[in-house]
Amino acid sequence: MATLPMTSLDGKKIIVVGGSSGIGFGVAAAALESGAEVVIVGRSADKLKAAEQKLAGAGRVKGIAADMANEADVARLFEEVDAFDHLVATAGTPPPNDPIGGTDMAFVRQFVDGKLIGAVMLAKHAVRTLKKGGSMTFTSGINKDRPPVPGGSVVSAIAGSFTYFARALALELAPTRVNIVSPGWVDTEMWDEIVGAAKTSYFDQMGARIPAGRIATPADVAPAYLYLMQNAFMTGETIHIDGGQRLV
Repeated sequence: MATLPMTSLDGKKIIVVGGSSGIGFGVAAAALESGAEVVIVGRSADKLKAAEQKLAGAGRVKGIAADMANEADVARLFEEVDAFDHLVATAGTPPPNDPIGGTDMAFVRQFVDGKLIGAVMLAKHAVRTLKKGGSMTFTSGINKDRPPVPGGSVVSAIAGSFTYFARALALELAPTRVNIVSPGWVDTEMWDEIVGAAKTSYFDQMGARIPAGRIATPADVAPAYLYLMQNAFMTGETIHIDGGQRLV
């Protein structure tokens, strides 16, 4: 029986943008457990330092402060890291959620810069030092499939664009692999900012609606990123890991 072309992460250098918290932190922790060397990237030096201490990767974790909306920061990041094997981008901020008639265009532009333009800049500069056989994995989300109404048009458009970005980039950069992970709702620190003290009851109600019966944790989602890094035959694909949220 043929085996899947899975590669080991042992000794591989992985950059996790957004690795100081949330899904990115979960990916960094899982990658370290698999023997990888991890560089976590975020805007806050304090958060990165705290994450490094929590991860305690026996010298295999390093934090670099950089703003993904600033191209000079992105270029500096890859110059500092030098040659590496895999890039994972999970960074995100609360999205625009106003009805279209009340959309704050300055906020929309800021969100697009941080999410979509940030991904383009990451790809632009990553190709210079990404090793042959490596991969890039970006993060989309459930809003492209189940947009909130009203107020979901902008975030749905941005989330949906990542699938096509990866498909085109996988052709352009072949044999470098480019994929997308599309999670459903995940219990991360960002939700504390969005709904505050109501998060627990909010998640209980939503979790009861989806087939998995609960909201995901970063540890639930992290294996999807590791799978895309390890499977040498996966490229141009979007993996949905949402507990069935798209179905309801």
